Amino acid sequence: MIGAAGKPMRVLALANQKGGVGKTTTAINLGTALAAVGERVLILDLDPQGNASTGLGIDERSRRVSTYDVLSGKATLAEAKIATNVPRLSIVPATIDLIAFERESTGAGSRHYRLRDVLAAVAGTDDSTYVLIDCPPSLNLLTVNALVAADAVLVPLQCEFFALEGLAQLMRTIEEIRSKLNPKLTIHGVVLTMYDQRTALSDQVVDDVRRVLGDKVYATIIPRNVRVAESPSAGKPVLLYDYRCSGSQAYIQLASEVIERERRMRVA
Repeated sequence: MIGAAGKPMRVLALANQKGGVGKTTTAINLGTALAAVGERVLILDLDPQGNASTGLGIDERSRRVSTYDVLSGKATLAEAKIATNVPRLSIVPATIDLIAFERESTGAGSRHYRLRDVLAAVAGTDDSTYVLIDCPPSLNLLTVNALVAADAVLVPLQCEFFALEGLAQLMRTIEEIRSKLNPKLTIHGVVLTMYDQRTALSDQVVDDVRRVLGDKVYATIIPRNVRVAESPSAGKPVLLYDYRCSGSQAYIQLASEVIERERRMRVA
């Protein structure tokens, strides 16, 4: 898909049906890091909790047009798009109304393709080079819409004992989407989050995940960091909240790695 500037618009879905794995935190901070190096980034908040919107300082009163309105055909993407305090980073916010999307779409033949069609409609007019979709913590119709619209999936995976449990289900869903609805869908990579260097468990999880998934796992590991945890309450990405902390530096490294993988994928 080509954006307004003549550059490819790459759509990445951040998905994991488990909650609390750093999915929204990664969407916010990866988006900020990509914008910092000159990319134009749009975050689509597809979680009814709206945490990505809150984490970027978009209060509920400002969410007059949301992803629900866009998916329902009541508004265009341009009408819902809000600039953030981060240069080159915009967001389409979410509201609790998204909960109704699945119920209202029951029986509609095009229900899996709503988001894909929305993005296709702005090809050549929207200047975003990256669209990051923050999926809800479940494999519901919203997540399926994200996977159908996406070029690739980025999977945040917490460094905990049950890290690999549930990942198999997500991989099966991705394979099913690829075979039935979106043949171009690939796995961009798995990013390990909430790594605690003080525990042997974190190191064991890293070893296990790398052994199972190989080079699908990014080299960058996101550490457990109090500044990352504090920043959403200030309505800021951690890169604005505390640029020098270990969490900020990790997301800068992850952005560099994402861009490098994109270059390799284009060559391939």
